[in-house]
Amino acid sequence: MARYIPFPFYHDDMPVDISSAFGRTAPAGRHGFLQVQGDRLVFEDGTPGLFWGVNFNGGACFPPFDYSEKVAARLRKSGVNLVRFHQLDAEWNTPNIFSFQKGQRVGHTQSLHPESMKRLDYLVSCLKKEGVYCYLDMNTYRNFKSGDGVENAAALKDAADPYCYYNRRLIDLQKKFMYDIWNHVNQFTGLAYKDDPVFVLTEIINERDFFGRERLRVEPYVQEFRGLYEEWLRERQLPGEAWAIDINDDGIDSLVQFKVEVQRRFYREMYDYMREIGVRIPIAGTNWYINGAVTRSNQAVNDFMDSHTYYYDWNWGEHDKRCMNRAITQSPSFGMESISSVRALDRPLFVSEWDMPWPNEYRAESPVLYAAIGALQGWSGWAIHTYAYGTRLRDMNILGKEVSSSTIGGVPYREGIFSTWNDPAKYGLFYHAALIARRQDVAIAPETLAVRVEDLISRQEHEALSRAAEWKRVGVTFAESDPVAQKTVPQSSTVLEDTGEVISVTGELYRSWQKNYGSIDTERTKCVYGFLGKQGEIQLQGLTVAATTDFCVLALSSLTDAGIRRSDNLLLTAVGRARNTEARFDGDQMLSYGRPPVLVEVIEASISIEVDNPNMKVWSVNAEGMFAGSLPSEYHDGRLTFKIGDTMASMYYLIQAE
Repeated sequence: MARYIPFPFYHDDMPVDISSAFGRTAPAGRHGFLQVQGDRLVFEDGTPGLFWGVNFNGGACFPPFDYSEKVAARLRKSGVNLVRFHQLDAEWNTPNIFSFQKGQRVGHTQSLHPESMKRLDYLVSCLKKEGVYCYLDMNTYRNFKSGDGVENAAALKDAADPYCYYNRRLIDLQKKFMYDIWNHVNQFTGLAYKDDPVFVLTEIINERDFFGRERLRVEPYVQEFRGLYEEWLRERQLPGEAWAIDINDDGIDSLVQFKVEVQRRFYREMYDYMREIGVRIPIAGTNWYINGAVTRSNQAVNDFMDSHTYYYDWNWGEHDKRCMNRAITQSPSFGMESISSVRALDRPLFVSEWDMPWPNEYRAESPVLYAAIGALQGWSGWAIHTYAYGTRLRDMNILGKEVSSSTIGGVPYREGIFSTWNDPAKYGLFYHAALIARRQDVAIAPETLAVRVEDLISRQEHEALSRAAEWKRVGVTFAESDPVAQKTVPQSSTVLEDTGEVISVTGELYRSWQKNYGSIDTERTKCVYGFLGKQGEIQLQGLTVAATTDFCVLALSSLTDAGIRRSDNLLLTAVGRARNTEARFDGDQMLSYGRPPVLVEVIEASISIEVDNPNMKVWSVNAEGMFAGSLPSEYHDGRLTFKIGDTMASMYYLIQAE
């Protein structure tokens, strides 16, 4: 019979503060501006640019001053060192960057609202003080208005996708926004955004292209596109009829090539403009994988690659609340191939959105595993989508529900199922994920595999990349060979046979979708995750675990520079299912959210750790950050042995020398 205990997360603090494990990091920007150095991000003084981050969505980017101070400190304590400001320009937000309150009509989008910018300025200054960097979006969900001098503005979707790629008025408006925000002077730091090294990354446009969610349908933009295509065909003396074809037909090779070129020209123009106005940080184009055409247009122009991945089925409705309830340890693949498909081996990659959202009861597998894969690949970091959509977090203190309505902007999942700030199953493991990502606890794979993309529209390279991100350093190439890669294979090849498990070439990562568990085994962080109750005793180097709880994650990290064996300060996190009190489900359907407090399942396990210090004591830490008590333990022949779950049960245990 499963036991649950209250373990609420508070919006203004964390039970444990691990920031000392990273040394001196504040203020953000002390290492100079972030730069690209080959396939890595590096600060001006040579410090590696490695990030474990979160997204702030919409209104969360413009908080009251007291909230800014508290959330910045909370992020630092959690190990988070980057915030991506996302959806600042979305009209449904309150505030947003063009409007501070609903009520007054906003007839154009050409002015940054002074009160919104004041709030954003203070948030940036607080993050900087705490050593947390910023990723600043450009065009994400902007709804252009007739007052902007935009034709048929009411028919345009978010970001004016895809017309924003070629219509001159829309391009000029995007440039004006870039000029205004990068030249905006923060009244609390005295620096223009372009001159403040707290900003480390930026993108030109979020999740947009010619091949994805929006197709060419709105006039007069369709006619404009046909005219441009006709001129392009004529200049190249290519056959084709621009005025008769279906311009959304991805089977026409010349049309695909034209769209790739239009995207590439757009990225180059916007990239050059940002450089012209003084932006010094790395710039990406867009940030997702639709096909090789999108990847190629990005790779040809910009400084780093960016992508998004979700282990989620997108079935959460306004009234019918359904969410995939499947573990990563039950699945051969879980989305890493979509990231690998945009990974150009000659430049950095940052993942600006990822999630395995509530109410998937197995979501605790994701933070540490994702961080470990990123470290193995040598990626530059991650930002979960999302921390929160707003700032009224004290009252909305149940999982999956952040606002009163069932949608925001007509989208049901925005009501809170992606909100992570109070989720013990995900945010509760950020300590270990941040240590892996920022300290590079997992070694970079020494072997590289490049998969050749032979068709820009098909996604056949996914087969070759399936599970490969847990094996070797992987990416894609559009050439017959890749000098960076040791091996290049056709996209149709299966490079990793389905044996029911995958082991990294370093031996540090293991996952089995037949046995339904996985492990991470490094000097400073060790973790076992999945359906551990049926595994019996699991042995890693210097750590033995025997769990009786059927599903859980057990993560152990040194909070010093020393490895676990020599460290005098260790953090053990034991977490699995987390739910609201009295929440009710029927399979993948939620029947009731439940009520506070948030509950975590008690994890029962016997643990043995190799440690040099015979005077290590195991402390149970409660949700308020107090020592609940010391657990009975034994030290014999260099091993500290104890049980968790029998007494003083918690999800956090500090193991420290007396």
